[in-house]
Order: sequence, then structure tokens, then C-alpha cells
Amino acid sequence: MSVIAWIAVVVFVVAYVLIATEKIGRVAVALGGASIMLALGVTDAGHAFFSEDTGIDWNVVFLLLGMMLIVGVLKRTGLFEYVAIWAAKKARGRPFPVMVILVVVTGVVSAALDNVTTVLLLAPVTLLVCDRLGVPPVPFLIAEVFASNIGGTATLVGDPPNIIIAGRSGLNFNDFLAVLAPFVLMVMVVLLVLCRILFRAAFRYDPERAARVMALRERDAIRDRRLVVMSLSVLTAVLVAFVLHPVLHLEPSVVALLGGLLLLALSRLDAQEIARDVEWPTLIFFAGLFVMVGGLVTTGVIEQIAHAATGAVQGKLWPATMLMLGASAALSAIVDNIPYVATMSPIVAELVQAEGGADRAQVLWWALAIGADLGGNATAVGASANVVVLGIAARAGHRISFWEFTKYGLVVTAITVALAVPYLWLRFFVF
Repeated sequence: MSVIAWIAVVVFVVAYVLIATEKIGRVAVALGGASIMLALGVTDAGHAFFSEDTGIDWNVVFLLLGMMLIVGVLKRTGLFEYVAIWAAKKARGRPFPVMVILVVVTGVVSAALDNVTTVLLLAPVTLLVCDRLGVPPVPFLIAEVFASNIGGTATLVGDPPNIIIAGRSGLNFNDFLAVLAPFVLMVMVVLLVLCRILFRAAFRYDPERAARVMALRERDAIRDRRLVVMSLSVLTAVLVAFVLHPVLHLEPSVVALLGGLLLLALSRLDAQEIARDVEWPTLIFFAGLFVMVGGLVTTGVIEQIAHAATGAVQGKLWPATMLMLGASAALSAIVDNIPYVATMSPIVAELVQAEGGADRAQVLWWALAIGADLGGNATAVGASANVVVLGIAARAGHRISFWEFTKYGLVVTAITVALAVPYLWLRFFVF
């Protein structure tokens, strides 16, 4: 590697260690690392601010901003309290059934929407449910992050890496649904079992609190029915526009931002008050992280790693599949999976072509998708949904440290990725 590439690696590793040890605030570290890369010429303004592959992903930033504005208005309607009471009553005040409901809903919704939008909508509900039941919210929030990244794996639109893979491979929505949905369903069941084991200390049943919850009426939580109808109408329109992206040709970021601004205008609420609910530190952290990862892409570090790994197993389909799965999971735990998949896709396309484009060779695409999507669960910065939930939790006074998240994430990732080994073997090499 060149000197400039080594500089990029050193800056990124030091920043990652600082984020992991939490000696310095993660926002300061991300901005500091990005600034150093810009100052030393590892990347430049053109790559950092204007390139989709090597810079700040403005689509992600503005998608988050728009959805945060919608959530900010929704919070003032009492709808989150309504859903929280409903979920708690359905579970009869018992914490683990509440987690099951929240995890299943998160997984299903994440398959239809992007996982960041899902956690933005469900995290406030989770905080309210846990407050009502008197249980710690952190395990519930972490479990939802896992469910969102797993659920998003099931469909073409559930996770951004899948969209990149579809564009490169020619695989369509039904292909993703047929291959990945059965696997995700199995993994979701395993996740619920893991949650019961990993978070067992959080399931403290309080009969008195449960009785008080059962006595509540959901309807009493609604503070502004007009605003509920208006908010849900705008949110529904935004979600429909997400689904109709192939027809409308409007980026999700544009749809979310238009929806957020429209709802803010129609609600007649104080814009400054709503703006205070936006997770600005999270958005800034993403910007810095994107620039640092972009530096690794610009200098060819990620591409060199990918070429070295795949070159060793070219022509050996099963070893190549296992290496693709493992390397994708490991690297996606460290760097954002969007630039990683964008870098790997041309290499996978070459490997598939080298196999003559056989149907069985498509297993490499599925190994890339599963590894990149599920690998995001491993660390606190492995996926966008993780970072967003950590920001929401911190604002609510429930700080989740890097290692608190990662000690559970590594277990979940190791087990769920391991499940993909027999699944891919049976699906593409036996039947």
C-alpha cells in the first residue's frame, strides 16, 4: 500500500479505538478523524462532500433528518404512549412477552422499510413501555437493533447494501424474498431465544406496575386527535412513496425530508421546538464516519483487502462463499457496510462470471448480502440503526456504551452468521 493509504488506515484505527474506549466523545472523534484525513490529503472536498461512493452519504443524512422531524411531531400527539400501553396490555405487563412483540414488529417492519426508519419510530415506544413497566430499556433497545438489521436482510429494500447488490447482480425483489426471507424467519426465531438468555436479568415482573398498566385506557393517551390523523396521513404517504420508488423515481431522502417539512408546516407547531428533538449529534457523527470510511475507499485499502481475499479462492466456489460470508461480516462490523458492498460488488460480479454465470455461483451474492447485513449487529457502529438508537437512548438518559452493545452484538452476529453456513450449503450445493 502507498504511504497515503497507510495514513488512512492509521487514522481510522486510532479513531475506532477512541470510539471503542470512549475516552473522547464519539462525535469529536469522528469529526477529528475526518478533519485529519482532509488536512493530510487522504481525501479531498470532492470525494468527501460530493461523491456517493467515497464521501458523506447525504441521502442517509437527509433521510434521517426527515424521519426525525416526523417523529418529533408524532411525539406530541400521544400516539407513542397509546402504542406503548397497547403493547404492555397485550403482554399482560410481562417484560419478555413485551420484548417479543417489539422484536417481531421491528423485524417485520424493517423488511418493508429501511431499518433506520423502523428504529426511529419504535425506539420512543420502547422507552415508554419500559418506563410503564419499571424495567431497564437498554436491553429492549439493543434487541430491536438486532431485529432491525436481521429483518432488513429479508428483502431488496430492507437494507441499502441489498439495493446495491441488486443493481450489480440483476437479482430482483422476488429473488431476495425467495432466498433470504426463509433464512431471516429462522434467524428471527433464534434471536428471540438469544434475547431470553442474554437479557434475562431485565425481565423483572412487577405485579403492581402490571396491574396499573392493565387499568390504563389507551385512548386517554391521545392528546391531539387532529394531529394524529394528520401525522399518520403524512407518514403513510411517505411510506407508500418509499415503496413506489421504482415508479416515482424520488429518492427516499427527498421523500422523507418533504414529508417532515410538510408535517411541520401543517402541524403549526414551533419549528425550533421540533428541531430540538432532532438527533443532531448522530447526524454529525455519521458525516464524520462517512468521510473516514471514504478515505479507506479512496486510497484503495478496502479494494486491496477484498482482492487479496477473493484472489486466494477464485475457482473454488464453496471456500469462496465461506470467505465472502466471513470477511463481509467481519469488515461490516468495523466499517459501514454501504461503501464495503459498493467496493465488493464488482469483484463478486467477476467471480460469478468466472464460474460461467451458473445459478449456483449466485451463492456469492447471497453470502455478501448476509455477511454485510448481519455483520452490522456486531458492534455499536456497525450499522446506521445502531448509531441512531444509541443517540436516542443517550438523549433519554439511558447511555449505551460501545462495549455494552458490542458484548451482545458479537454473540448474536457469530450465531446468526454461523446459521448461514448450513443454509447456503443446503440451498445451493445440495438441493
